[in-house]
Amino acid sequence: MRHLLADIGSAELAEWRAYELTFGPLGGARGDVNAATIAAAIVAVNTGKGKRPPTIADFMPRWDGTRIKKTPEELFKQAMAANAALGGRVQVNTDN
Repeated sequence: MRHLLADIGSAELAEWRAYELTFGPLGGARGDVNAATIAAAIVAVNTGKGKRPPTIADFMPRWDGTRIKKTPEELFKQAMAANAALGGRVQVNTDN
């Protein structure tokens, strides 16, 4: 970071920031947006009628460490829905 600040002044950094705000992120973040856009489009065309298609934000990695918190019941429900959508079966072990 010091090297960057030694070579580039605050005015140029401000210009690069303005560029990113106008044209989108530079570097790896742009790749994340592109990948999320493709993933959202693929899932959206396979979303059932009457269901909300996912947004691009649903597929963006959260580099700041925040997580979407879901209850175990919500996670189980999602797993069961994915299983059913893929034609899976649920086998219950009755041996205790």
